[in-house]
Amino acid sequence: MPSIELLLAFLAASAVFAYMPGPAMLYTAAQTIARGRRAGWLAAVGIHTGGYVHVAAASFGLAILFQAVPILYTVLKLTGAIYLIFLGARMFVLQERVATSVLEVNAKSSNRAFWESVTVEVLNPKTAIFFVAFLPQFTDPAAGFPLWLQLFILGTTVNVIFSSVDVIVVLLADKVAAALKRSTAAARVVRKISGSILVALGLNVALSRQ
Repeated sequence: MPSIELLLAFLAASAVFAYMPGPAMLYTAAQTIARGRRAGWLAAVGIHTGGYVHVAAASFGLAILFQAVPILYTVLKLTGAIYLIFLGARMFVLQERVATSVLEVNAKSSNRAFWESVTVEVLNPKTAIFFVAFLPQFTDPAAGFPLWLQLFILGTTVNVIFSSVDVIVVLLADKVAAALKRSTAAARVVRKISGSILVALGLNVALSRQ
């Protein structure tokens, strides 16, 4: 494995990237506030699981295809953006169907949070590019482990560090949601805000140039 100095630099850089406010935090917070703490945890686990697809891609060189064939990056980016917009729009639809029990609706919709989050993460080409660009800087060709294994271990470590942020986000968002969801009117406002966040994230992804 790389030297201790290189590993410490890797951990420090990973923490900086992980705890820098970004779309992933907003996504997890929106899922928690709109659907409840259980959905927030499922969303966090889903993002973490989807992250391993990018870890594997970076480890075995598959993500380099995005650099070699730019159209693949664009197609995947737009697909992910459309999916985010769809999720946000569906929150508005569910909001209109709320009758007397908000908790019942949340329980049903939270079950989908895991697979939706896996899909969102897998369809995020920026994550793939990040791993490809970031991880090789902390590998050592002369180390005892093969390069692909070093990349896999480093990628897994990054994924865990990023998921630690989601844990904090879910806990904080759940407290906010608890204060807001004491009435049906407040619940409707919460779902509208959460849906708007997801739509805005989707538009941001679609309109971004990178």
